[in-house]
Amino acid sequence: MKTKDLQKLHDLIAAAEINLKAAKKLLNGRSDSSKLAAKIKDQATLSISDQGKIVEGIFDGENMLDSNQKIYPVPANYASKSKLIEGDKLKLIIASDGTFIFKQIGPIERKRITAELVEKEGEYFAKVKNALYQLLLASVTYYQAKPGDKIAIIVPSEGTFTHAVIDNVIEHDQENTSK
Repeated sequence: MKTKDLQKLHDLIAAAEINLKAAKKLLNGRSDSSKLAAKIKDQATLSISDQGKIVEGIFDGENMLDSNQKIYPVPANYASKSKLIEGDKLKLIIASDGTFIFKQIGPIERKRITAELVEKEGEYFAKVKNALYQLLLASVTYYQAKPGDKIAIIVPSEGTFTHAVIDNVIEHDQENTSK
């Protein structure tokens, strides 16, 4: 294997480990009294059509959860590019060949706020005052954002949440860009 391929493989494994760690943290942090769990039970459905099996659920910041709390990993690039936020309703079509096709069908109300990008133990967060909101690595790398950058994030307009999505980089931290 070429050095370039090995580095890419290493980066993919590192990203997967970060996503697994975040998913475990998210699962451990959510109890059955979670508002998200109640919302999922109210809004998630399952059906079979000519397209394949169709599952509806709620995006939790990294995955789609159906009414039975089954987890369907949402590709980070899709979540980032589509600017999905916690609480958005998704439809997953599981085609007869096993292909997963996600579609956003019910975006929740959003608001945009400014934050500072910070990194802690290999994970990225948007810092707003004393609160930290987890960001997808795909979003950080897409915008080529670095810790210290001033960013615009999108979050649910109401309720509590643990994740945010980057809308854009407002200003790169000059100290980090000159290194």
